[in-house]
Amino acid sequence: MLPRCLALPAALSAALAVSAASAAQKPEQLVIVSFDGAHDNALWVRSLDMAARVHAHVTYFFSCTYLMTKGSPIAQAYKAPGHRPGTSATGFAQSIPEIAERVGHIWQAHLAGHDIASHACGHFDGASWSEAEWQHEFQAFTATLRDGWKTGGIAGQEPKGWADFVTHGITGFRAPYLSTGPALQAAIREHGFRYDASLITRGPALPDITRGLVRFGLPLIPEGPKQKPVIAMDYNLYVRHSGAKEDLAQAATYEARSLAAYRAAFARQYDGNRLPLQLGFHFVAMNGGVYWRALDTFLAETCQKPGVACVSYAEALDRLKPRSPVEKAENGTPAARHL
Repeated sequence: MLPRCLALPAALSAALAVSAASAAQKPEQLVIVSFDGAHDNALWVRSLDMAARVHAHVTYFFSCTYLMTKGSPIAQAYKAPGHRPGTSATGFAQSIPEIAERVGHIWQAHLAGHDIASHACGHFDGASWSEAEWQHEFQAFTATLRDGWKTGGIAGQEPKGWADFVTHGITGFRAPYLSTGPALQAAIREHGFRYDASLITRGPALPDITRGLVRFGLPLIPEGPKQKPVIAMDYNLYVRHSGAKEDLAQAATYEARSLAAYRAAFARQYDGNRLPLQLGFHFVAMNGGVYWRALDTFLAETCQKPGVACVSYAEALDRLKPRSPVEKAENGTPAARHL
């Protein structure tokens, strides 16, 4: 028998070994960050710099009217189903040089391993659109992105692989307002997207698979003094905190609350079942940029943790394959509006 003074350390060592083995058997903790709209060139620079600094890949859900100037021939040729030609719910590029800079950022992001995905064009609610109308919108997105360098006045600078990237490299979609409708899934499948990120889930969850289409959902996460659930997206926090109006006097409080919510949602998964944590953002500095600042802090302290990978939706598809999400029937998950 070991002396008492040696038995305790030996037991402790055995316990630590079991704990380490258990931790090693846990699945990888994915953190998936996405940006909707992706228009402001300054925020393109900021997001790319942030991702490089924390060793993360992200998804940009791009709206194609940001490669058009209002009133231009290409804008006038764009007509969303049920809307007048040349209109967009979120506007257009302000100048041709702005477009040139933007396509450069898109290409830079692609080369850096980020995921460029579709957010359609004019950011309209397509819940009532038919499959054919969705296909019309998807085709407008592809044509606009394909001609981006020409529209930006720099056709001679178009990279050699741009056309192939536009044709084959845009593999995901998120519906404006997270508003889907019965025809969207069929249109997504027909267009050849690999995934749809338009759902909302009660908490972090594996994506479901509906007739071969992988469907991700932004989760509800607890937030604030009362820990009330909120969609894990900056705009929803903006509505919760200040009624979607700027309130810079409380900016520090909103930043602290957002960071606490991100941390708690992550810890619950990292220490638990390790379901992927999805966080959504926009290219808008709401409440003075508090949600982006909270994100920057969160990623800096999270992405380098053991067993954590901060990845895009496109990467998550492959990394989640070993966990084999179960195919589910189509469901009626309610859509919630966002910016």
